[in-house]
Amino acid sequence: MSGHSHWAGIKHKKALVDAKRGKLWSKLAKAIIVAAKAGGGDPDANLRLRYAIDDAKAVSMPKENIQRAIKRGTGELDGGNLEELVYEGYGSGGVAILCEVLTDNRNRTAGEIRKIFELSDGKLGGAGCVAWMFDSKGLFLIPGSAVEEDKLMEVALEAGADDVQPTGDKFEVVCNPTLYRDVAKALAGAGVTPEASQITRVAKSTVDINEAETAQKVLRLVERLDDHDDVQAVSSNYNIPDEILNAIGQA
Repeated sequence: MSGHSHWAGIKHKKALVDAKRGKLWSKLAKAIIVAAKAGGGDPDANLRLRYAIDDAKAVSMPKENIQRAIKRGTGELDGGNLEELVYEGYGSGGVAILCEVLTDNRNRTAGEIRKIFELSDGKLGGAGCVAWMFDSKGLFLIPGSAVEEDKLMEVALEAGADDVQPTGDKFEVVCNPTLYRDVAKALAGAGVTPEASQITRVAKSTVDINEAETAQKVLRLVERLDDHDDVQAVSSNYNIPDEILNAIGQA
């Protein structure tokens, strides 16, 4: 999953910029709205809402913004008319791309997502064409300098994590989504701070990208999709070796 970790690292760095211009808060507000709409406004009874609120708090989203989003989701305020969509397709080199969206205008978003694929040498596919290649997982990206591998494995596995793997200068901790909060608490209790953490879709297998030009096209597609206002998450099954990332300045 080295390709996946690479993108998780990029998103962590982008989050600082996105938060300053309000884009990240806007995306997180949408996630809270939809979670509250689907399961009610009580985070103790609505696990999805609890995770969305945790994500918002992690980037210092103001409490009033969170409460406003919850009220929009429960119908107490206007602005909660959002639709959940998943767009699937392929990028350069045949990599699978899965894009999760929240939108108030399906037709507009569909056209814009299709255009992004086309501009980056990709192709939008039909429903279900790549979704089967991914599993929903909790993912934590831990700096290798933050903790010894043996200690991390002990803490994470005791909390219910499925696996701990070294990837480059970092560790990946993967867990069942229902145990995401338990693993997060266990890491925090052990003094381990993730560089990035999220409930995401993890590829069952990866496609190796060994050409710099193809790697640039894939990363450009993923970044353009992630930068779209309606896109909540982008998942892919690419694996780009470190030497290729170094060659294109993305390591």
